[in-house]
Amino acid sequence: MAATAAEAAKLSTGLSKEAVFEQLRQVEDPELHYNIVDLGLIYGVRIDQGMVVIDMTFTSPMCPVGPFIVSKVEEVVKKLSGVTGVTINIVWEPLWSPDRMSDEAKVALGI
Repeated sequence: MAATAAEAAKLSTGLSKEAVFEQLRQVEDPELHYNIVDLGLIYGVRIDQGMVVIDMTFTSPMCPVGPFIVSKVEEVVKKLSGVTGVTINIVWEPLWSPDRMSDEAKVALGI
């Protein structure tokens, strides 16, 4: 069976959703001092021929460190082999809540 274009790209570059999520764990929310993946701020990752599209949110619409986080997300994802570009979509639905956090993050932050 022939591989799809996305599967072929993954095989040739090693670029995958899992690799993107692992890279995103390097980005910490500077106010909460915890990574944005386990905080539940990443809503989705799509990859199409090296273009990585990330849907993410912040803990609040008025997040003062939002631009910093977006900058760090773009910076770390671009370091992955095979990435040709990064698009970050800030979404507000559903609104973030602590329920989106990993159990590990909840324990670490006392929630």
